Amino acid sequence: MRGILICLCVLLSGILSIPPSASGVLQTMESVRKVDGNPYLYTMDYNLPYDLDDMVCKDVDEYVELLNYAVARLLNVDHVNIVVPELGEAKGGHDVFNCTSFQVRNENGNGYRFGRNYDYYKNPTLVTRTFPQKGYASIAVSDMSFLGYSLKHVPNSFFQRLNCLVAVYAPLDGMNERGFCGSILALPGRFSSQQDTPNHDIGTSAILRLMLDRCATVEEAIALLESLDVRQDPMVKSGFHYMIADAGGDCAVVEFDPEDNWKTLIVRKPSDRSYMQVTNHMLAPKYFSPEPDKAFGNTGSQSWARYDSVGAFIDERGGSLSQEDAQECLARVRWVDLKANDGLAAGTQYQIKFRRMKAVVEKLPERSTEDTQYSCVYDQRDRVLCLRNWNDYEKTYRFSLKD
Repeated sequence: MRGILICLCVLLSGILSIPPSASGVLQTMESVRKVDGNPYLYTMDYNLPYDLDDMVCKDVDEYVELLNYAVARLLNVDHVNIVVPELGEAKGGHDVFNCTSFQVRNENGNGYRFGRNYDYYKNPTLVTRTFPQKGYASIAVSDMSFLGYSLKHVPNSFFQRLNCLVAVYAPLDGMNERGFCGSILALPGRFSSQQDTPNHDIGTSAILRLMLDRCATVEEAIALLESLDVRQDPMVKSGFHYMIADAGGDCAVVEFDPEDNWKTLIVRKPSDRSYMQVTNHMLAPKYFSPEPDKAFGNTGSQSWARYDSVGAFIDERGGSLSQEDAQECLARVRWVDLKANDGLAAGTQYQIKFRRMKAVVEKLPERSTEDTQYSCVYDQRDRVLCLRNWNDYEKTYRFSLKD
């Protein structure tokens, strides 16, 4: 994936010589702002028209195809061709992808909260509000490294904001005006969905964008998924599953079966629980393991320990969490420079495996250092996002679709 980013920066610079074809280009670029002066947290209001039906009809699934499509629309041309010399995650066997999500009842019993830790390399973060002509308004968060940015390259000038325009197609989690939420979490590469039926194809992040734009409930999202082939780019060398949850408390994890033509597997929230959580191992009964097993999840990321920790935290509070409790739950399973927070309380076997993994990772390039890039809690009742960036748990940023 990293090879794409350099090419994207160069290619989007071509827009500078072409008058904006859509009236919202300049308005959207002007809306890109640092949040409270934070140099690594930005927000944007996306005021450009975009047609997801057109994207679906063109079977856009792989990352290169998505970038070709997005850039062609921005340039108002029929086709562009991004040549990517190398695609894939950092070399050296680094597969320690983390991330945590949960849905839980709020403390008043009249709504739900959707929590999410995004654990990856240290990168700037973009919060995007979209207002599509066909669909629901939504607020979503993106890792800006996927847009061509880094700690040394952020959109400080007007023209440096061009790459932000692609963010609409690259949400990692989000919530729409109906309170429907979704998030993407990593799995081992063998679970990279390659659905292949007569349905149209759609890629890893674009399906989340489509669900945010079109779905108010989990049932609607599942029906949408069944109408498309989800194809996750195998060159990225990671599989993915999704947590989806609606404002009424329905919640599910969507996975795919590599041994049965990539059949969609839906894991529902237990009927006797007010919450559901997911980390980086399979939950579908066919592939679920109660103990760490690299065949079914990312063992180096303490996936099973984080999963158990979230469940124990919520159980201790009677199955419901306040905003502060939800943020504390995420804090207990956050990562700091590949060091699990002490509150994780993982067993000795996890710590030993973690130390061995860390010794290997330290030999990788500097950008292989992982961190909790952001923690966010979506209030599905009030439609508000509270976000903490880069393990700074002293500062909470609030975003709303109503502002």
